[in-house]
Amino acid sequence: MDLCTIKRIFDETAYIRTGGSPEERKCAEYLAAQCAAFGCEATIEPFQVDMSTIAKAILTADGEEILCKGYLCAGNGNVEAPLYYLTDTSDYALSLCKGKVVMIDGYMGYWRYQDIFKNGAVGFITYDGNANYADHEMDQRELRKYVSQGNLIPGVNINAKDAIRMIEQGVETVSICLEQEEYTADSHNVVLDLPGEIDQYIVLTAHYDTTSLSQGAYDNMSGSVGLLAMAEHFSKVPHRYGLRFIWCGSEERGLLGAKAYCAAHEDALANIVLNVNLDMIGCIMGKFIACCTSEEKLVSYLQYFSSEVGFGCKAYQDVYSSDSTPFADKGIPAVSFARIAPPNTATIHNSYDTKAVMSPRQMAEDIHMIQSFLERMANAVRCPVAREMPDNMKEKLDEYLLRKRPKNA
Repeated sequence: MDLCTIKRIFDETAYIRTGGSPEERKCAEYLAAQCAAFGCEATIEPFQVDMSTIAKAILTADGEEILCKGYLCAGNGNVEAPLYYLTDTSDYALSLCKGKVVMIDGYMGYWRYQDIFKNGAVGFITYDGNANYADHEMDQRELRKYVSQGNLIPGVNINAKDAIRMIEQGVETVSICLEQEEYTADSHNVVLDLPGEIDQYIVLTAHYDTTSLSQGAYDNMSGSVGLLAMAEHFSKVPHRYGLRFIWCGSEERGLLGAKAYCAAHEDALANIVLNVNLDMIGCIMGKFIACCTSEEKLVSYLQYFSSEVGFGCKAYQDVYSSDSTPFADKGIPAVSFARIAPPNTATIHNSYDTKAVMSPRQMAEDIHMIQSFLERMANAVRCPVAREMPDNMKEKLDEYLLRKRPKNA
């Protein structure tokens, strides 16, 4: 894939495409059409996701209305209560949530939500954006079903500048009014098979959906372009292992596309020897990493391999928050490749994630590195990565997938 093609794809996909939306479906069809252009037929596999349309979301603080976005899938409700800013998770601090609307830093994850709900919170506020930026952005967030477990209290998201002002001014009472319609819709995975000489497969994944503010050039049309480039290359050359390319939908909503694929293709997972995941490559600035959810030997191999081909790469063992994780949870060794930019040069999940932070030249170099590694794996007499998950990674997966509470949560 040449630099002009890379640039063209970024140009043609420069729009928001949240999981389950018509725009996400449009992009799925676009990716399938790109495969068809180099002579391969991809299939589009639908799977159901929870959806919501906000009719009303109002937050007032001591009678002043604050700009907000209601949490999707958080039900309907009206609450008025004292404001409580939760700054730590000690038993005492959590006990003060009772009867309060609780403000927290960061995302509303499973453990935090369960903590405030069990301690009697009647509503919640999160914030994002940047206090130092001129914009007043706030993401459209959702209360995921695996987070709420069916226990709903109304919540809103606001901009960081308003959160700071509310705390600085000592706001005492807040009210939240949240009204929405909840339903289900289809999200989509795009799947392309390139059979090999044997019936075992290496699966490559990248998500193509975005968050509500983002055009998602960096996160993660970059990975999707990488998959297209490698699918085109390997469609023209022989390879011992079969290669399956999956462009995953609704990753930003909790890895839903990869989870749906694993659930729908349980029988096929036994023949998968390795997952290679691309999530955020090719930005102008930043360092290239390889996160291995696998035996430690793959980390050493990648360090040696990157040195052999003359490409800077930091390999390490961990769980990467991306489509690799559902495969790793099925015992399939996985490696996620990414170029991690410093936050002052490229950010994600906001309107600054555009093609302006991307480098077609760096994209091509990153793709070549990953493709070189894949050629070794795809043509191996036997895939050298152990088809088992070490105990330390099993523990990390249990924590990431909420089966075990991390010590610092």
